[in-house]
Amino acid sequence: MSGRGLKIALAVSVALNLFALAGGVAFAVSRAKVDQHVAEQRQPGRAGGFRALVAELSPETRREVRARMRAVALSARPDFDAAREARRQAVEAARQPQMNPERVQALLNDSRAAEMRGRARLEGGAIAILGALDVEDRRIMADILARKGPGAGRADRPAGEGPPPPEAGDVPR
Repeated sequence: MSGRGLKIALAVSVALNLFALAGGVAFAVSRAKVDQHVAEQRQPGRAGGFRALVAELSPETRREVRARMRAVALSARPDFDAAREARRQAVEAARQPQMNPERVQALLNDSRAAEMRGRARLEGGAIAILGALDVEDRRIMADILARKGPGAGRADRPAGEGPPPPEAGDVPR
């Protein structure tokens, strides 16, 4: 190979290496942003969740709030179970060799509606509980209305998981 051919080959090699390096850097930056976004999505909306909020209340108020929230969560559970089941059926229908798009869409609509009914029950119950608290306790507990948080209307919660278990001394009314 002549001197000129070597120079061209060297220039092409340097250009390809720079291109590969730039692509690698771009990929690394992009990957870091995606990883950060995923990590943010997994974080609860409020530090400590419901238990941390309730822990700030007096023992009497704490027992009452837990008992009432447990009852509200149990009343909403059938809606969330129905939402999970409709979504499971939609996924199964979409996997069929002859998918019926209208059926899949109807099942997804049913799932979404059931989840919204459950959220409405949870939020309505939370508002009723907040309304019965004094100003200071209501200020502490107002974060239960935050949309993002552990189990806040999630239809993807496993079927066996329910409201938090009662703590010693808690008696549902």
